[in-house]
Amino acid sequence: MTPERAILTCAINGVLTDPAQHPVPVRPDELAAEARRARDAGASVIHVHFRRQEPGMGRLPSWDPAVAKACCDAIRTGAPDLLINMSTGVVGDDIAGPLACLDAVRPELAALNAGSLNYLKTRQDGAWAWPPMLFDNPVAKISKFFAKMQEVGAIPECECFDTGILRSVGLFLHNGLLRPPVHVSLVMGVASGMPAKAAWLPLLLAEMPAGAYWQTIVIGRDEVWDVHRRTAELGGHLRTGLEDTFSLPDGTKAASNGPLIEALARVAREAGREIATPAEVRAMLAAPHTPEETA
Repeated sequence: MTPERAILTCAINGVLTDPAQHPVPVRPDELAAEARRARDAGASVIHVHFRRQEPGMGRLPSWDPAVAKACCDAIRTGAPDLLINMSTGVVGDDIAGPLACLDAVRPELAALNAGSLNYLKTRQDGAWAWPPMLFDNPVAKISKFFAKMQEVGAIPECECFDTGILRSVGLFLHNGLLRPPVHVSLVMGVASGMPAKAAWLPLLLAEMPAGAYWQTIVIGRDEVWDVHRRTAELGGHLRTGLEDTFSLPDGTKAASNGPLIEALARVAREAGREIATPAEVRAMLAAPHTPEETA
């Protein structure tokens, strides 16, 4: 696959977004329907979080492997060519749930949170939007996740919330903890992490390991689209969905993932990029990779 082709990922539902307030899918049939909408709009990859299935509990995460399998089986039945990228993010040392879900799902890709972050946000009056939380991802935890991903054949997607985490990915490669080619996601827009500013991208690319595949994960409202445009211009891959934003480029609220992916595909094409099909993405992931091939 040539660097001109952009991989579109749909972040279909997120971890805590309340389905009573926003149109995020929770049940397997809802996930399958949204995955089809995203696929029809140009997405090749679905990034999915699993939610509790009991009535009224869909705002909360689930690490039940039976739930994970039911959700991913539904996506694969509804849109068989899509690749699944499974979330693994969890606070604390107990990662038995995500590891069991990796075993149950055996996704093509999986998020590997590549470092720790004080996950913070303040309200207009300065009060904390939620109790200050450490999203802890020490090296020992990362190593366990990487070993399981290798075991089940999932490609690790290194999520980097700040510049130090991005630079750590290069150290993981040098140490042998990770293996090339590395896949990097620049997570931009978390209040205590990297801002959603397009001007940052050339600086971040200078810190990227040679030969890395990269995409941006941009959290926010109107500002996310400037970052998507610059990402497309610089040859990066693209992700959006109801996990990351509810806002379309014109400021209106998206009623589903489909319009967000349609807008992202337009951004890619306006930058001169073609949209990669799922078959092309699979071929790219399976092919030998050198730094010269990096988008």
